[in-house]
Amino acid sequence: MAVIPMFPLGMVLLPGGVLPLHVFEPRYREMVVHCLQQDGEPEFGQALITHGSEAGGGDERSMVGTIAQMINVDALDQERYSMVTVGTRRIRINAWLPDEPYPLADVDDWPDEDPDPPTLALDVAASHARVRAALALAAELGDVPLDLAESEISDDPLVATYHLASLAPIGPADRYRLLCASGPAARLDILDEVLDDVEAMLKFRLT
Repeated sequence: MAVIPMFPLGMVLLPGGVLPLHVFEPRYREMVVHCLQQDGEPEFGQALITHGSEAGGGDERSMVGTIAQMINVDALDQERYSMVTVGTRRIRINAWLPDEPYPLADVDDWPDEDPDPPTLALDVAASHARVRAALALAAELGDVPLDLAESEISDDPLVATYHLASLAPIGPADRYRLLCASGPAARLDILDEVLDDVEAMLKFRLT
């Protein structure tokens, strides 16, 4: 177990995903400074806000999150940071601690169960085709950029399941379900279920 700084947001960062951030709240500016002063790679936890606002505190937060590694940090001025982070691994949150001086949580790493089932590569390919089809429909509606459907995914099938979960045109609640899946096979099963509803909705809007 470890106590780490946390950055709750109204979105879900998945392992392998990229999260750019504009940091302006004093508590999170202090968190950035703290992370940069630590030994090793600067990182913090990111978790979904399930109810409430991103600013000011008083929100309700999920109990599963992702470690965000700080890849690039720029001080825009004395009151703002711009940074790019990458999700590296999943965490289970044992307890949220008082926000003093910024959000903190007691967490454990949560590796995927059965990370290499025998048909994973084939299942990833099938899910990738479905995600591309859904993105093409969403692009027709102007919901996503036209070139998003051509985005590459990892050659590692396990990492690819997270990439597909990041790319799919779905909302934070469904993305959180994918983050919480026990392993890659379960993640793809949930993704296929979610895409059934997404594709139906997109096709209805197009007609």
